[in-house]
Amino acid sequence: MYLRLSSRAWTATLVSFATTSTAFCLFAATAPIPSTTALSFAADSDTNIDPVCKTNPDHPMTQFRSVRKILPRTSPHWVGDGFLVHPVFANTAFTEEVSPLLMFDYAAPKKFPAKLGAPKGVGQHPHRGFETVTVAFQGEVEHSDSTGITDVIGQGDVQWMTAGRGIIHQEFHSNKFTKSGGTFEMCQLWVNLPKKHKMTKPKYQALLNKDIPVVNLPVGTDGDNVMARARIIAGELNDIQGAASTFSPIQMWDVQLPHAGAEVDLPYPADHQCMVFVRRGSVDVLSGSSDDNDDNNSKHKSKTSTLGPQDVAIMRLDGASFLRLRVNEPDSSIMILGGEPLNEPIAAQGPFVMNTHDEIRKAITDYQRGKFGK
Repeated sequence: MYLRLSSRAWTATLVSFATTSTAFCLFAATAPIPSTTALSFAADSDTNIDPVCKTNPDHPMTQFRSVRKILPRTSPHWVGDGFLVHPVFANTAFTEEVSPLLMFDYAAPKKFPAKLGAPKGVGQHPHRGFETVTVAFQGEVEHSDSTGITDVIGQGDVQWMTAGRGIIHQEFHSNKFTKSGGTFEMCQLWVNLPKKHKMTKPKYQALLNKDIPVVNLPVGTDGDNVMARARIIAGELNDIQGAASTFSPIQMWDVQLPHAGAEVDLPYPADHQCMVFVRRGSVDVLSGSSDDNDDNNSKHKSKTSTLGPQDVAIMRLDGASFLRLRVNEPDSSIMILGGEPLNEPIAAQGPFVMNTHDEIRKAITDYQRGKFGK
């Protein structure tokens, strides 16, 4: 029976796949799934969530993306000895529901004491067929890989690594952070590569905080008038392009919401998958429609879905091109994630994500023969 293996980017538990001459290590196995997941975006049959009201062409209304499901905060687990992470997507990881993303691990703020000796983290491990994106909120991570890249990312920085045809890398707390100690908060997302790009040459993008564009909402506001401040790591918001170069359309926004009680409308591509994740604080996702010509908003119809820390809402592909959020706590912080669904089969095993089992087997063989990172 084929097993999909849990593909945590930072992992503590490995299992060995013995061969006649070598042993191959992959991440610990979880429940079995079909060999591939064919992506389909037919209308779902959920009955507990009201669909968005469709706009009457004779009476314009604003549509707001509706919530398909909410995934509650998961229990954290250690990956290596340096990363205590929440597997945010839980059982929806590696499915069509989150495409083109694959997986999302979030390390909530945790205090590490100063220490001497080896830094904490995860040693060398391979990847093929996708990209890893590490966002540093607090603390520092040092990365090195088989292409010769060594780099440290700190607060606000992003590491965007394309595994492509194969790479071997490792991730640890930086030497500086290890010696000084402090609060550590990071996340890592896995972004799937389209079939035609899965065997692309590995590459690395260091996106420094100062180079990531920021959009204030409403547009043109500053100071206390800003209702939302969005860092555009990838994608586009209000004609501002994100910092990352991507192989398919990806949206990855780090959004600060300073004012409790504020309602924020965010334009978002209607044909892109969308997830709303809460880092801290709380927000309501308001699904439905409102009459733009009604000053009293008497014809506003909405469903409220409340999210707390480490909750994530997976939004419907319902044709709406706006998100509406209400901020419940001051200084809330969220991530808005997604992109254009790839609509391709997913074959995921350990640190490899391809389209077929044969490609997975070849990835294992190539790794055993030392062909990664060249």
